[in-house]
Amino acid sequence: MRLRQEDDVIAWSQFVDVYGPLVYRFGRKRGLQDADAADLTQEVMREVARCIGRFEYDPSVGRFRDWLYLVAQRRLSNWFRLANRQPNGSGDTNMLATLNAVEGADAEQELWEQEHRQQLFEWSCEQIQGEFETKTWEAFWRTTVENQKPNQVSEALGMKIGSVYVAKNRVLKRLREKVAMIEQSAELDF
Repeated sequence: MRLRQEDDVIAWSQFVDVYGPLVYRFGRKRGLQDADAADLTQEVMREVARCIGRFEYDPSVGRFRDWLYLVAQRRLSNWFRLANRQPNGSGDTNMLATLNAVEGADAEQELWEQEHRQQLFEWSCEQIQGEFETKTWEAFWRTTVENQKPNQVSEALGMKIGSVYVAKNRVLKRLREKVAMIEQSAELDF
């Protein structure tokens, strides 16, 4: 609902921060050059702005990011069509069924989901990092993202091993809260 208000700069900024990089990477992984992927991202954002007023969220039909995937897929198909690289899809409401029927569509949808989770993780980390002391964040990052053993992190940061576990769990708890908040917001706001 907030995106339907064109003047809600915060909602649009958050939307672009979360979904813009996802669409950009989607284009890059399908062979677009940097500038073309950036153009694709702008086209998708423009299409969302144009259509969001008519978008009716129905959880029984699918999630918002499934719709966004179809918009990105359709825009990418248009780009390839204009470049005479592949035929264009119809873009109608049956497009999801058509895409699912195409060999590899499930893999592409799963890639979209993985990219979404990665982007949401990165964005959420950026949002909450400032809430923690440097050592706390480092303990989390090294044990969770870099897969370092807690005893190594303990030595490297001059922390007790118990403190490393506590730091990791505190950040993970907050990260889960942030991710849940944005996912719930995405499902409710759209």
